[in-house]
Amino acid sequence: MDATSFCGALPQTKLSASNHNFSRSCLRARSIVSAVRNSSGEFQLLDKHYSQELVVSSSSSANKGTAVSGGSYLCSPVLKRNPVGQAFCAASVGVGTYCEDFVDSHSHVTEEKVGVLLLNLGGPETLNDVQPFLFNLFADPDIIRLPRLFQFLQKPLAKLISVLRAPKSKEGYASIGGGSPLRKITDEQADGIKMALKAKGLSADVYVGMRYWYPFTEEAIHQIKRDKITKLVVLPLYPQFSISTTGSSLRVLQNIFREDAYLSRLPVATIQSWYQREGYINSMADLIGEELQKFAKPEEVMIFFSAHGVPLTYVEDAGDPYKDQMEECIYLIMQELKARGFRNDHTLAYQSRVGPVQWLKPYTDEVLVELGQKGVKSLLAVPVSFVSEHIETLEEIDMEYKELALESGIDNWGRVPALGCTSSFITDLADAVIEALPSAKSISTTRSASEEADHDFLSYAIKMIFGSVLAFVLLLSPKVITAFRNHLF
Repeated sequence: MDATSFCGALPQTKLSASNHNFSRSCLRARSIVSAVRNSSGEFQLLDKHYSQELVVSSSSSANKGTAVSGGSYLCSPVLKRNPVGQAFCAASVGVGTYCEDFVDSHSHVTEEKVGVLLLNLGGPETLNDVQPFLFNLFADPDIIRLPRLFQFLQKPLAKLISVLRAPKSKEGYASIGGGSPLRKITDEQADGIKMALKAKGLSADVYVGMRYWYPFTEEAIHQIKRDKITKLVVLPLYPQFSISTTGSSLRVLQNIFREDAYLSRLPVATIQSWYQREGYINSMADLIGEELQKFAKPEEVMIFFSAHGVPLTYVEDAGDPYKDQMEECIYLIMQELKARGFRNDHTLAYQSRVGPVQWLKPYTDEVLVELGQKGVKSLLAVPVSFVSEHIETLEEIDMEYKELALESGIDNWGRVPALGCTSSFITDLADAVIEALPSAKSISTTRSASEEADHDFLSYAIKMIFGSVLAFVLLLSPKVITAFRNHLF
């Protein structure tokens, strides 16, 4: 499993569409950071909570497309407040900078060195990597959140869950060649962005930082320091923002930057989301249109958007904007397809749910069965939240869901490939980097409102109760104890 979504607390956003032209341009550079693995392949993850000090910069009114350095967008900005009352501007541009008590950026720099940090989750490259990869995933406090009193259980629980899930996960990775292709694809995307930036006149070093496997985000930051980068653009490779993906990676970055004198003064611009950019929307429409033409009767094909799910509680209680942004994204893609003459029906469902909790609905597997029962005979699957091929596309969609669809009566199956290194997509990401550069600011070193909110007594008590129940279920379950004992002995 390359990605599992849960987590934190950020304001919920609603974004409305508007029809504006986009400026296109692009940048990119890349540096590969080498690492020495320890014996188990596990990586020590920071366990501080993600801070909500990010604000999206916007220079437009609510009725205009947001523009930054000449780039326009399809959605209007909205201002929401997070659960602790801190203002958060969710402008469509999705370019964020840390906004409280900015530290002055580097002065008297003789030569500006621009860096671009691509963020992704990472994935095991061999079957032996699967269990330690899962450990890193579940050791993330943004994946399993425990109250302070039970934080000492974070790593033991991660160890336990990773041991239990590893056998099934290994089967999945074995079916796609024995490992995830995510690192290779991300490196290729980095090369493409670097060349696109150079073509635009911007020389930049591009780095890859993975959250749960090599090269880790911490390693990329170390290389950024060694290269003496003077201005950095952070570009998560997730079109839509989720506190479990982009949010988790930004928490790690913030903790690292706060504790380092050099990094705390480094001007940084964060592109928090980019699902509404014209280049991305057009690239998706291009791929969908190409695949539709492969069907004998393109007009009869159901366009089936499948997005990675998140637990429902994180959307409803923590204010994760992921669901709203995903729905807005689908709307924009379908509007573009209609402008090109495609009038196909479409639907959105969520995949990759795990555990007993309720996730965003409708579920992909259930919708496929329902569509078959309704007489749908031709279906085109679109992995809308994934820009690279990995286990959720190659195994879950291409194998599990395709088999289910055919068994449910859907005769004609097609799947849109992930964007990967599509030239129009890479060019637009480079444009986003160029547009974000002027907004780069130094990271605040002050304590955030969200961290102060952790002291709220009622919230703390609820977390403690939840943590106690979770610890009891996981640690005292005979099945779990037996499985863990078998692994150790």
